[in-house]
Amino acid sequence: MRFSAGLLPYRTTGTVEIFLVHMAGPFWAHKDDGAWSVAKGEYDPTTEEPWQVARREFEEEVGLPAPAGEVLDVGEHRMPSGKRVRVFAVHTDADLRFVSSNTFTLEWPHGSGEYREFPETDGAAWFDLATAQRKIMTGQRGILAAFTALQG
Repeated sequence: MRFSAGLLPYRTTGTVEIFLVHMAGPFWAHKDDGAWSVAKGEYDPTTEEPWQVARREFEEEVGLPAPAGEVLDVGEHRMPSGKRVRVFAVHTDADLRFVSSNTFTLEWPHGSGEYREFPETDGAAWFDLATAQRKIMTGQRGILAAFTALQG
């Protein structure tokens, strides 16, 4: 079984907004709705703490340190792939924006024998919850529902 931990910054500007990252690489190019995600990454639950992993992965995928603020544990969510994602929401007033992302190697085009580097993410933005429901990957919509339930 695979585990990931993610950080979901949120702010209140008359309405609640959340900060998502846009998936990058050839599979996500030119896609918008359903192509955004919580900043997250895999970890080994026997040797790593999910909160620390969530902070590290945010910095790797956004290029800024994880914001400080009140933390809400949004729980662990099973993705369609079977991966379990533990999500932490952080209330922040920080000026978050996309700066840079780490990369991954992929054979592209598939079957060509050529390997290329791609960024894991290529953007980030704030969305109100209604817009986020449309933008976020279908398998992560349960995370938004759990976050919304915590908001009361």
